[in-house]
Amino acid sequence: MIKIVAIVTAKEGLTREQFLHGWNVEHPDYVRKLPGLRRYRQNPAIEHKKQWPFSGMAELWFDSVRDVKLAYAGAEAEQLFDHEKGFLENVQWFIAEEREIPLDNQR
Repeated sequence: MIKIVAIVTAKEGLTREQFLHGWNVEHPDYVRKLPGLRRYRQNPAIEHKKQWPFSGMAELWFDSVRDVKLAYAGAEAEQLFDHEKGFLENVQWFIAEEREIPLDNQR
């Protein structure tokens, strides 16, 4: 299984609450419509005294690179991208193959 890893930055001018509502509450409805999607996870950056360079990271799992291509070729992806314009300033992403590395005490 492969996944898309997307690093996101909140749209300038939005409060944290507005950003999180757009991403955590509204956006999953659009993501769930992508054909072939197996799993979806959001990782919002925690509030901290340090200003993080990103607002969060999302992971979307698919069976293959071909399935990613098909998922992002249809109207569902266009609607998803249109929705992102309301709460995201920037998205940087890549396709990855997850490899879990056991900790020394788990071997």
